Amino acid sequence: MKQSYEKIFENNKKWVESKLAENKDFFKTLSETQTPDFLYIGCSDSRVSAEELMGMKPGEVFVTRNIANVVNTLDMSSTAVIQYAVEHLKVKHVIVCGHYGCGGVKAAMTPQDLGLLNPWLRTIRDVYRLHQVELDAIADENKRYDRLVELNVQEQCINVIKMAVVQEQYLVDEYPVVHGWVFDMRTGKIVDLEIDFENILKDIQKIYNLTKSDWVMSRKNNKNFK
Repeated sequence: MKQSYEKIFENNKKWVESKLAENKDFFKTLSETQTPDFLYIGCSDSRVSAEELMGMKPGEVFVTRNIANVVNTLDMSSTAVIQYAVEHLKVKHVIVCGHYGCGGVKAAMTPQDLGLLNPWLRTIRDVYRLHQVELDAIADENKRYDRLVELNVQEQCINVIKMAVVQEQYLVDEYPVVHGWVFDMRTGKIVDLEIDFENILKDIQKIYNLTKSDWVMSRKNNKNFK
């Protein structure tokens, strides 16, 4: 156990050396600022590393992860990350990425008391409830879980779009755009669920339109006059 822990520092030393060999100013530049175009909301699963699967470098992706990539607007951790990324970092894309074989999604369908996990997993159980007819019609259990993973991503994208900061920023700057992905660990490929962001936004704004405050409209009008 001690050896595996100490190995981390050995790996870090090698990583530092390799980065400096490529660019002697790498860490100087890295320490000055961050301007990521992407906010990645993913699962905490140790097999799904955002930068690794996206082929991105440090500073290019702003990341938050939790069990089953849930966006619960009552969870201050995820909402604070989204607020900061959209309002201050001005990310152009918000990605919700699930993965096939997600233990959190499977646990949500387990008929047992999971203690503190119960309220968290309830969000995923609600996804099943919303799409129960479709899911119950899938006879193959593995395919049913795969589909639930996809639907969970879709519903979490909708939760992102419901947020005032996302609606307001898009009204003013026409970004960020919200995307839904699933990482397939069996192939290593990212599956784009092709979430129809604009149509979903228009649809949910019938109920969740949070963009008509005076200051938002003022920002939009001022920008149009520039």
